[in-house]
Formats: sequence, C-alpha cells, structure tokens
Amino acid sequence: MDQRTELIEFLRSRRARLRPEDVGLPEGTSRRRVPGLRREELAQLAGVSTAYYTRLEQGHGENVSAAVLDAIARVLRLGPAERDHLGRLTEPARRRPGRAASARPQRVRPALQQLLDSMDAVPAYVLGRRLDIIGWNRLGTALLGDFAVMPPEQRNMAWHVFLDPAARTLFEEWEAKASDIVGLLRLDAGRYPDDPGLASLIGELSLKSEDFRRLWATYRIQDKGHGTKRLHHPVVGPLSLQYETLRPAGDSDQVLVVYHAEPGSSSAESLRLLASWDATELRAEAGDPAGRTTGQGR
Repeated sequence: MDQRTELIEFLRSRRARLRPEDVGLPEGTSRRRVPGLRREELAQLAGVSTAYYTRLEQGHGENVSAAVLDAIARVLRLGPAERDHLGRLTEPARRRPGRAASARPQRVRPALQQLLDSMDAVPAYVLGRRLDIIGWNRLGTALLGDFAVMPPEQRNMAWHVFLDPAARTLFEEWEAKASDIVGLLRLDAGRYPDDPGLASLIGELSLKSEDFRRLWATYRIQDKGHGTKRLHHPVVGPLSLQYETLRPAGDSDQVLVVYHAEPGSSSAESLRLLASWDATELRAEAGDPAGRTTGQGR
C-alpha cells in the first residue's frame, strides 16, 4: 500500500469531519465547497503556515517534527490510536518495517497455546498481523467457528466478518463489528505499508464486499480494546459477552482476545452449556459417547 496516499487520505478525512464551530471558529456566511475545516484554518490553529500544512497533506511528511504533528493532532482531535497512526505515516522510509518483516510467519508460542488450552471456561483466540487468527482454544471455536478446518486464507477475522454469511447472524451488531474490523486493518496498513499479504486481503475484500468498500472509505482508525459484544449462537442462542484484549510478550503484533460473561447471568449459563456441548462433540469424535475418554488435539 502506498504510504503517501494513506497520509493524504487520512489527513483529508480528519479535516473533513470537523466544523469551524467545533474548534472555536465562526461558521461564517460563505458557503463551503467541501465539508470540514479549510487548510488555512487548520494551519492557523496548529501554528504553522498554510504552505507547510498543504505540503504535509499532499503526502510530504518525511521531515515533519513531533511538535508539529502533536499540534495538528490536537486541532484534528485525534485519539491515541489515530495519533500513533499519523506518526507512522510520516516516518521516513528507512525506519519503517520492510516487506521481509511483514511477510515473516507468525506463530503462537507453545506456552501460550498451553495457556489457551487450559482456559476451558472462556472462549479465547490470538490475532496476528492483518487480523489472521493464529491461535485459539476449543470454546473459541465452539463460539466463533472451527478455525482448524478452515483454509489458511479464510482463517482471518476480516474475511470471516465480511465474506462468511454466518457472521451476520452471529454478531447481532454486525455493522459495529465490521466498522471495528476496518479500523484495525487501517491501523495495520500504517504499521506495515509494504505487507503484500495485507494488500491482497484488502483487495479481495474490496472486490467481494460492497460493505467493506463503504466502510473502508470512512478511514476509521481503531485499536483493539475491551467492551461488550452481543451474539446469537446457533446452539445456545443470545449471548452478551464482555471481551478483553491482552498483548503477549515477545511479539507486539499479537493480541490475545478473551470473551467472558457476567457471573450468574444467563450468558454465563449459556457459555457453560456451550462448553458442555463442545465436550460432548469431542467425545463423539473420539468414539466414546459415554465420556470415558475426551480425545486431544485441535
């Protein structure tokens, strides 16, 4: 992906979402040809010349100082993830991760996989670069789908949300989930602009999903955090689950996502039922419906 183009689109999209009154300027009587602040207004508020800001918005950000970026971020009201994204888009090429770094395979450490396997009461999975699903536990697959049997190119959260019809039923607030996914991919585009795998994924999603094209054009930036997701599972029905995101040591591009239910809630009981159903399925696969052996493996 072209980092200069990314910088241009990012700054223009953030300038367009602000009105003069949002930053203490009079709205004025003249009609604006395009929505948002004018370049000269933003430059004045940030304490730089219009020519300097114009050059930045034209994609020339290699030598911009941190102080200027902070001033522009303040005027544009960027959140922490957006400010970090702006910093990465203006990094000199020599300091950015190369194609080899982004193409390097990611694997879950054996000890981390053991931890995942021991978490038998909560669904959990590990996301890598470009939202590849690179690790999971059994309850995670019972909740979201059997990642082990999926082709590698489909073992990806963005592919699942936009191209798997089951996701629209599973995630009750599908639009919000899809918007979050796009924001995360945009964040990865800033971290690894030369990643051919990411470019290929975005190309496939753009070709096959009108919803992805629409949301990609909003240029949302979103980092993985915590919150609540409402799901409708085909076996246990409605679920309201909280999720937390943890970053394992050793690979800053991996995140561990864990879902859990409020203790004593109907969703907690449904998770227990789902875990019991999954255990029954495992016993059947092992050829022992009575449960004398459980079977192993993912």
